[in-house]
This record gives sequence, structure tokens and C-alpha cells, in this order.
Amino acid sequence: MPNIKSAVKRVKTIEKRRALNASQKSALRTAVKAADQAVVATDVEAAKAALIVATKKLDKAVTKGLIHKNAAARKKSRLAKKLNALAAQA
Repeated sequence: MPNIKSAVKRVKTIEKRRALNASQKSALRTAVKAADQAVVATDVEAAKAALIVATKKLDKAVTKGLIHKNAAARKKSRLAKKLNALAAQA
């Protein structure tokens, strides 16, 4: 444990940020997984709604610095591609 006051404060703020980042990243993964499962279940309407939620969370994660913008773009593209294939089948 640090002795210097500013270092103690840094440890506290870093721990708060780490917890918040972990929470947001978990919610992001859940949203992406939900969109993926909706596509697998061949439910077009649910998949569209889940894709919108996942896209929003991915964009938010990029602005917060949780993930790289290209990683978010790749995930959004893959989800959209799956949804478009599902919609073409139906």
C-alpha cells in the first residue's frame, strides 16, 4: 500500500475505474451474445432489436476507450452480416 497521499488517491480511483470498466465490458459482451443467439434462433425481429442494442453498446465502448474502434466495427459488421443472411433466407 502506498504511503504518499496522491498515490493512495490514485489507487482508489484506479480501482473504481477498473470495476466500472469490467461492468461495462460485461454488459457489452452480453449484448453481443444476445444478438448472436437471436440470429441462431432465426428470429428476425428479435435479432434486429438485439443488433441495435449491441451496436449502441459497441459504439459507447469505443468512446469510453474500452475497446478499439476497429474491433467494434468488426463485431458490428459480423453481426450485421449474419442478420442480413438470416433476413435473406426468410
